[in-house]
Amino acid sequence: IGNSSFWSQQNPTFVRAGTVAKAQSPSSPGYEPLPSAPAPFPLPFPCLALSIYFQATLSPSTKFPHSHFTPPPPPCPGNLIFLLSRKMAFGGVLFWVGLMALVSTLVEGYGGGGWNSAHATFYGGGDASGTMGGACGYGNLYSQGYGTNTAALSTALFNNGLACGSCYEVKCVDDPRWCLPGSIVVTATNFCPPNNALPNNAGGWCNPPQQHFDLSQPVFQHIAQYRAGIVPVSYRRVACRRSGGIRFTINGHSYFNLVLVTNVGGAGDVHAVAIKGSRSGYWQQMSRNWGQNWQSNSYLDGQSLSFMVTTSDGRRVVSYNVVPHQWSFGQTFSGAQFH
Repeated sequence: IGNSSFWSQQNPTFVRAGTVAKAQSPSSPGYEPLPSAPAPFPLPFPCLALSIYFQATLSPSTKFPHSHFTPPPPPCPGNLIFLLSRKMAFGGVLFWVGLMALVSTLVEGYGGGGWNSAHATFYGGGDASGTMGGACGYGNLYSQGYGTNTAALSTALFNNGLACGSCYEVKCVDDPRWCLPGSIVVTATNFCPPNNALPNNAGGWCNPPQQHFDLSQPVFQHIAQYRAGIVPVSYRRVACRRSGGIRFTINGHSYFNLVLVTNVGGAGDVHAVAIKGSRSGYWQQMSRNWGQNWQSNSYLDGQSLSFMVTTSDGRRVVSYNVVPHQWSFGQTFSGAQFH
């Protein structure tokens, strides 16, 4: 998973109050500290490495021209910002090389950006009507914005439903008889269950530990011929590009709020959701009920609601008061989005 959580921790959290996007920072009125998000690796390493490099390459006169004493650098990442700014003044080329190296380290891409081997089949019919619903709980994939570019994932990829909403680039490989040129981008919207009664290479395509994509038929036919049935593919995680904000559909009843989270950009797969009512004054972590349905047992009727969504890469986005106080069950509301 990409390492963009570093940037989300160092920069203001982008939120939307109603329909107006704004940034929250510690100096902003009404700023509230957010629960810490998991990081994919110890964050100080990249800035520490560059700090050492730039500190070593600065001449004594460059560091502090009016003093013989060079004080220790401030804590990372402040020392990195200080040293980078100094270096930019005395060596623009080296500054940009170092900065690009840091960016490359931190935002390499979801899943490392490398290609992996798998197989693909198809289901759902020529109009993909059989792909509606599914184990992620998205329901009508057309109205939710996913369309026919969808896939059911095998056990090895589905991650017990936490992979719902993640995006993959898939291309047919190593079978010139059936493969077509080009690649497709699909969203994980369903689960391809194992069939232990059949061998892995003869019908049990989704059996563990195989990595397998059961694509909607229309999108399968973009990368392979229909008669192939099953083809070898290469795939990689990619960022999800969505139109509009994250959507929150509120189902259930009082004391059982079941919120379906859809249309998530960036990593796409939601790993944590917190909710706050306008009268409660604090964030409550929701539990994942199934797919991307998140549950709260608090009484929130008659309150405007805010949501904090965290994806698998550790990034989070907050939608303040996205749900007005006169909401009712069955309604959908659009909040902020990952960019």
